[in-house]
Amino acid sequence: MKKQKYLFKKLKAIEVKKGKTISQLLKEMEKTGFQGRKLGEVVEVFEKMIRDKNTTIFFGFAGSMSTTGQWKLVKWLMEKRYIDVLVPTGANISEDIQDTLHGYYQGHWLVNDEELWKLKIFRYYDVFTDGRKYRKMTELIKKFALSLKENYPYSTREFCWLFGKFLAERKIDSLLATAYKKKVYVFCPALVDSEYGVALILAIRKHKKHIILDQTKDFYEITLIGEKSKKTGAVFIGGGVPKDFIQMVAAEKGVIKGETLDYPHHYAIQITTDSPQWGGLSGATFEEAISWGKEARKGKNVQCYCDATIALPLICHALAERVDFERKPPAFLKNLFDEPA
Repeated sequence: MKKQKYLFKKLKAIEVKKGKTISQLLKEMEKTGFQGRKLGEVVEVFEKMIRDKNTTIFFGFAGSMSTTGQWKLVKWLMEKRYIDVLVPTGANISEDIQDTLHGYYQGHWLVNDEELWKLKIFRYYDVFTDGRKYRKMTELIKKFALSLKENYPYSTREFCWLFGKFLAERKIDSLLATAYKKKVYVFCPALVDSEYGVALILAIRKHKKHIILDQTKDFYEITLIGEKSKKTGAVFIGGGVPKDFIQMVAAEKGVIKGETLDYPHHYAIQITTDSPQWGGLSGATFEEAISWGKEARKGKNVQCYCDATIALPLICHALAERVDFERKPPAFLKNLFDEPA
C-alpha cells in the first residue's frame, strides 16, 4: 500500500491579508480542515448548482431563523433566482412579517421569563419581540384567510402564493411577497405548526370560516416539479420537515420510475448543528440518504456542522461576489401550475 493514496492533497494554511474578500477567504478555508473546510466546500457546490442550467434548486429553511434577520438573505437568494422552490417552516414565513411590521430586539438568554410573560414580551433565546404586536401579525394572517374560498382544498403552494400577492399589494416586505413577485414556488408542509395555525383556528372559532389545506395535494405538486426536472439540487438550512419534504421528492421519483437509484438529487448541501447518532432526519448524513435513493452516490454532497446564523451570511456574501447575476429558472416551471384564484 502506497502513502500517496492518502497523502496527495496538501493542506494550505490561511494567511492574513488586508482587503481579502469573503469569497477569497472561503476559497482558502476550503483548503484547510474541519468545518471551515466544509463551509468553503458548501459555497463551491452552491455556485455549481446556480451555474447548472439544467438544475431545479430546492431550498429548505428550517427553525426560526427569520427572528434573527436571516430572512433577508433568503429574500436575496430568491431575487437572484438562486432558489426555484422554497420549503420553509411556518415560523420563517410569518416572523419575517413581524420583523417588517414591528421588529425584534436584542435581549439576553438569562432573564426573568415570568416577568417577560407579564409584560407580553416573547423570547427566542436572546431575541425579544412585543407579544401584543405579534398578535397583530396573527390578525393580518387571519384577515387574509377570511378572503379565501371555503370548501376548496388549497395546497400550501396555492395558499402561500395568494398570501404573497396579498402582502405584495400592501407593500409588506417579506419572503412570500418576494416569492410571489419572483414566481418562486413555496411549499410549507407544516404550515399550521406556527402562527398560521393560530390564525386559521381564529377564523373558525370567531368567523365560522374553515379553510382546508390539502397535504396530499402539496406532495403531489412538489413531486411533479421533481419528476419534470432534468436534475435537482437541494440546499438545507437546518433539517426538520423542510429537509425531509425535499428529500422525499427524490425518493418518490425513484419509486414512480421503478425503484432505481437513477433519480437522486445531483447536488446537496446542508448547514446543521444536528448529529447523526440519534437517528433523526435532521442530522442524517447524505451517505445514509444514498441508501434511500435521495442523494447521488457520485453527487456533489457537502454537510457543514455550523450555526446557520454564522454560515448563511458568509455563504450569501461569497455568492454575491462570485455569481452576482440573475439566474434563469428552468423553463418548465413557468407554466407548470395555474395561478390560484
